[in-house]
Amino acid sequence: MSQPLPPHSHPPPPRRPWSLRTQIAVVFGSLVALVAVLLSLAFGELLKWRIQQEAAASLHMVAHNAAKVLAEGLFERSRLMQVLGSSQDLWEKGIDAPEVLPLLQRMHSSRPYSRWIGVADIHGHVPTDSNRILQGKNVADQPWFQAGLKDLYVGDVHAFEGLASRLPPSSSGEPQRFLDFSAPIFRHGETVGVLGMHLSWDWARDVLEELRPTYADHAQIELFVFDRRGEILYAPDGRIAPYVALGQKLPQTEQPSASARDSMTTPGLAGLAQWEDARTAFLTAVTRLPARNLASDLGWNVVVRQPVATAFVGADTAVLQALAGGIAAAMLAALIASLAARRLSEDLNSLSRAALHIEAGTPGAVVPQADSTREVQRLSRTLDHMTRRLLTMNEEMEVVVRQRTLELQHANQELERQASSDPLTGLLNRRGFDARLATAVALAQRSGRPLSVITIDVDHFKRVNDTYGHEVGDNVLRTLAQQLKTRLRASDAVARLGGEEFIVLLADTAPVTALEMAEQLLVVVATLARDDAGTVTISAGVSALRPEDENGNAMLRRSDAALYAAKTAGRNRAVMHL
Repeated sequence: MSQPLPPHSHPPPPRRPWSLRTQIAVVFGSLVALVAVLLSLAFGELLKWRIQQEAAASLHMVAHNAAKVLAEGLFERSRLMQVLGSSQDLWEKGIDAPEVLPLLQRMHSSRPYSRWIGVADIHGHVPTDSNRILQGKNVADQPWFQAGLKDLYVGDVHAFEGLASRLPPSSSGEPQRFLDFSAPIFRHGETVGVLGMHLSWDWARDVLEELRPTYADHAQIELFVFDRRGEILYAPDGRIAPYVALGQKLPQTEQPSASARDSMTTPGLAGLAQWEDARTAFLTAVTRLPARNLASDLGWNVVVRQPVATAFVGADTAVLQALAGGIAAAMLAALIASLAARRLSEDLNSLSRAALHIEAGTPGAVVPQADSTREVQRLSRTLDHMTRRLLTMNEEMEVVVRQRTLELQHANQELERQASSDPLTGLLNRRGFDARLATAVALAQRSGRPLSVITIDVDHFKRVNDTYGHEVGDNVLRTLAQQLKTRLRASDAVARLGGEEFIVLLADTAPVTALEMAEQLLVVVATLARDDAGTVTISAGVSALRPEDENGNAMLRRSDAALYAAKTAGRNRAVMHL
């Protein structure tokens, strides 16, 4: 039995439902806000990913270029030792012949980082060296000598107290360290000694300093070198002692893990790594040296690092800015939706489906132009404008990314040009010449046309430097380079191999014609009187590609042998070696 209501009591009024206008405003406003935020987040994350990719690619390029230049340096020096050790003409009179010392001294003076160059007999006795530091001593217990008796050898970085104590310390203040290069000396098919060279580690330091980008200090980019065991060999400014004390090993990189879109998915670029000298992670690129031969494969790794805060500067800001823009656009859309009092359901469904398609990235998805009422029409146009604006911003960002990529490509091209040119004469250096030689040999072998080379060396150039000074010597080299470029054809390649040695590559030229050209150059140079250095003469060696030659190395060795014959015969002459 129901209880009667108390006097003066009334039942609670029924809940008043929302009006259609309110419901549409709430539902549609929420939908538009969600779409705007999702699009903004997606755009912001894409921008952040692009910034990370650009930073990683930049570090990887620096590491790759540094590794390539170091590998080329190791290969060129090891190849030089191998070629000289196997040259029969050089050692015909024995390793203690009077002609050996001038050769070693020329090699020493033309290679500024060579701290010692010498020869030892098969028992380890040193009859002569470039600076007489080890002359008369026995080096039979040295690893470079023991390995050099058997084959071409390149030794890793090490200290050599017997040599370092007689040399000034490194410019970084740390003790001198050396790289060893050695090769057996052959005469008539027998090993008669070992040719050895101790290269200062300052070479690698200077190479890495030259390859540092101009913006490296501002961007806090640092270069390191680690050996195959993961031990540090080089640190910024050459100061490795603090890192050794901290037990720094070759860092292990991993991708950033803030979110799926936050990671760098391209392998081989760069990743995050922890270092012993800092608590925060560094964006780190690790590149192994691409060894050109087995002897020069020391297992080094070039490592470039940059603080994450510097490398990814602007990435998080870009996300926040994109999100703020999306929220502002969503608020605007919600305000417009609140004015739509009598929106038809089909227009709402149409706009909702369009928003979902845009969020999903469906090709060709657009906001329809609904026109059932003025309010709905205005709302649809606003959404369309917002979507186009976000797409336009994305396209503009793509343009910026492409522009930065193009600038990076131009910078790499300029770096490649500098790495292939001789800074004193403007001619090709050895690296640039090797590339031209490989192409010319391939064309000659394919077409059957002749290919010749002229190796040129300035006579008594050390005397010019000692008498008139290195500045006059440099002017002599520049004048000779200009004469070579003027006298030769545009299709010919002219390079300075180092010191006072030049080489000319003559395509479609028979050896007899090459010899005539060499003799003409002798006359031109000999008759070119100089006020600062008097008369300067040159010697030349001529050789041509043989059908059985696999590459240009044998042709170059013959040309060097012909040059040596011209020097031995009295200089100021050209000799041809077929």
